Amino acid sequence: MIKVRFAPSPTGYLHIGSARTALFNWLYAKRYGGKFILRIEDTDKVRSEKRFLEEILTDLKWLGIDWDGEPLYQSERFDIYRDAAEKLVKSGKGYREGEAYIFKVEKGRAIEVDDMIHGKITVNTDDIKDQVMIKSDGSPTYNFCCVIDDAYLEITHIIRGDDHVSNTPKQILFYEALGLKIPAFGHMPLIMGQDGAKLSKRHGGTAVEEYRMDGYLPQALVNYLLLLGWSPGGDREIISLDEAVKLFDINDMKGVQAKFDLQKLTWMNGEYIAKSEDSDLLPLLKDRLIAIPGVGKTPSKDLLLKVISLYKVRIKKLSEFAGMTDHFFSDTYSTEVKGVEKYISTKEGKDILREFSSRLEKLDDFSHAKTEGACRAMAEETKLKAGAIIHPTRVAVSGKTTGAGLFEMMEVIGKDEVIERMKKAAG
Repeated sequence: MIKVRFAPSPTGYLHIGSARTALFNWLYAKRYGGKFILRIEDTDKVRSEKRFLEEILTDLKWLGIDWDGEPLYQSERFDIYRDAAEKLVKSGKGYREGEAYIFKVEKGRAIEVDDMIHGKITVNTDDIKDQVMIKSDGSPTYNFCCVIDDAYLEITHIIRGDDHVSNTPKQILFYEALGLKIPAFGHMPLIMGQDGAKLSKRHGGTAVEEYRMDGYLPQALVNYLLLLGWSPGGDREIISLDEAVKLFDINDMKGVQAKFDLQKLTWMNGEYIAKSEDSDLLPLLKDRLIAIPGVGKTPSKDLLLKVISLYKVRIKKLSEFAGMTDHFFSDTYSTEVKGVEKYISTKEGKDILREFSSRLEKLDDFSHAKTEGACRAMAEETKLKAGAIIHPTRVAVSGKTTGAGLFEMMEVIGKDEVIERMKKAAG
């Protein structure tokens, strides 16, 4: 059975690159009916924090990544690592330097790795110095405890980033020295910024938590991460996790660096939001609206669903929703000063608002079809362009120069409130 693992270190938030590593390992396990194991590399007792671990586990679950069994914690296995190091020293394969345990690297050997992504990689041991197994403070080194744990967990395939290529031959030496079965290795190209530099804040958020808080859907983020180094075939870009499980083949992964494009991710997120059911978006947007000044409490479900229906095709991130729709839920909604100056501050703009509001008052049916009809009739009678009526009305009603269709918006806000806002703006 195929067994893979993801081994986060709880010294910080889940990096977007680490999430991609977890995703491809999870996919590989699911594709072939294997197991995906979670190992917590918390050997750094000073920097490892419970809050980071909780955040990492939350983010993995949010992305739809589950794991088999209970996580393995390296901090609970120090005695096992020390015992293994002592056996190597006693067998003559290592030595002590004070409290530290050192592994002797045999020189003049060529170590070959048949990488699942890059092909054959050869490293000469002349380029590898003797390896520390246990540090003088009693903590194990990464390469040593990694091997012991992967063997204990019966990991068959290790899929990780290119930054670990230099670690692989060192770990193979430990596998051989301990008489352990060597797993298959695959090293994925790292995620870089559009400029080819290492991914950093200037390219966008680097932690999954930042994208979750900013209003990206997990389906969109997962979909985008899937395309960084792998393709479902053809020009297809939108793919679900369930579909990816059926199609994924690690041999199809590209051995070139993947470039992170925040603009494309945001576009993709907008596509997912627009295609989502209104009822699915409701719980995701509800709490965000409470933060709007003047709202105070959660708006009614009926009102929220109507507004979501109008705006889900206009937002790219959930975080944009509140700012675009505050005029539906509060009297203290934000106002674009330039819009007021351009469309309402003039005598013509105020006169148009007075005339149009007067016509709207006479309507018994305040549906979007009837209000639009009233607008078209006024435009024809006064020889005005419809836009000359629509623009000042939009600013008066919403405080904004753009948004959902004016007449659909007016129907949701309601007749009395719309007319009151128009009259107030007209002075």
